[in-house]
Parts: sequence; C-alpha cells; structure tokens
Amino acid sequence: MKKFLIIAGALLLAMTTSNLQAADAKAKKKKAKRKPNPAMAAIKDVPGLPRVLLIGDSISIGYTVPTRNALKGKANLHRPKANCGPTISGLKQIDKWLGEGKWDVIHFNWGLHDLKYMGPNGENLVPKEKGGHQQVPPAEYEKNLNTLVERLKKTGAKLIWRNTTPVPPGSKGRYVGDSAKFNKIAARVMKKHGVPTHDLFTISQARMKEIMLPANVHYTKDGYAVLGKAVAKRIEQALTE
Repeated sequence: MKKFLIIAGALLLAMTTSNLQAADAKAKKKKAKRKPNPAMAAIKDVPGLPRVLLIGDSISIGYTVPTRNALKGKANLHRPKANCGPTISGLKQIDKWLGEGKWDVIHFNWGLHDLKYMGPNGENLVPKEKGGHQQVPPAEYEKNLNTLVERLKKTGAKLIWRNTTPVPPGSKGRYVGDSAKFNKIAARVMKKHGVPTHDLFTISQARMKEIMLPANVHYTKDGYAVLGKAVAKRIEQALTE
C-alpha cells in the first residue's frame, strides 16, 4: 500500500509539473504573438521639425498615435516607452524619460495613478471599503508635482500640463470626484510655475457616455481619436506662440 501511494504521488507530481509547463509555454507563446504597441515605437526625427514629448499614463498612450498622425510633417512626437504611472514613478524616471535631446514642447500629466486606491501590500485597485488607500495622498501629490515641474522647466521647453481625466461611476479602485480634487491641486502648482493647462477633463466629462468606456477610466478607439486631435491642436498652438 505504501509503495502504491508513493508511485501514485510521483505520477500526480509529474502530471502537475507537466500541466504547469504546458500552461507556461502557452502563456509565453501568447505573449510572443502580441504585437508591440505602436505608441511605443522608436521615432526617427525628421530634420528641421520641432521635437515634442508626451508624458503620461495609459490615457496618453491611447492618444499617442492619433496625436502623432495629426502632427505628421509638423512635429516629431515622442513618448517614454512606458506607462508613466504616478508622480512617484515620475520622480524616479524623469531624467531617463527626458534623455539628452532638446525638447521644444512637453505635454505632460500625472494623476489617475496617484488617486487610485491600493491594498496594504501594494495590491492594485483595492477599494477603500476593503482597506485600500490612495497610492499618493493629495499633499504628497502636490509636493511631487511641484518637484517634477521644476525639473521640466530646466529643459527650456514650452510646458503644457494636461489635467487629469474623469473617473466614471463604477470604476474599480477609483472614485468619482477625485480627478477634480487632484486637478485643483495641480492648478495651484501650475499657476505657481506659470504653466498653462490643457483641459481634457471638461471635454471628457461632457462626452463621457460617447467617448469613454463604461465604469472605466479608459476610452474607446474613437474617444482616443478625439483626445489625440485635441492634443495635437494644443501642441500646434504652443509651437506657434
């Protein structure tokens, strides 16, 4: 009986290991098939055109390609090959994202990742009703944003702050009204530094049901096209000022 149990246990372990290896191989294959995001593509500058940098989270990733297309022949549009996340990530990565080149315009935002709620052990999008806390509290957000703007000003580029877009009802780990609260803080920082604000919050709030996903801070494909067109227009304006 003991021998039988040992053999059965060994077979079960072998089967489990085999299943895990197969699942891992399938996941790797699926990941390998996934096409790279065109927003992250390396950009070869067209000589003579101004250089523009977009900084922001997945919302900005979504409107990067529409913005780039709208600015074709007018500007070289770059972005970090990353989701720029909260201000705490910005403080760590800003020098890397800015690189060594000269920027004519920098269009930037942090906010949705700052105001979202996290679990006690860093779990993502945990509601406050279940012990979640904001990833970056308002006072820390203001301090971080002030430091980041001071760094961006050193580039000599024209800066454009893009305010934080709305949180629709039902969004996981985020709450309606928090974007407005964080935008109020950001407005205070931008006024201090003389940085103009590009208001995508109002555009998005007015057309939320049309261009945003339900119970989600992200946008439809057409929604990102709307944002991209607005961002391109604002950047063109800055380039002629």
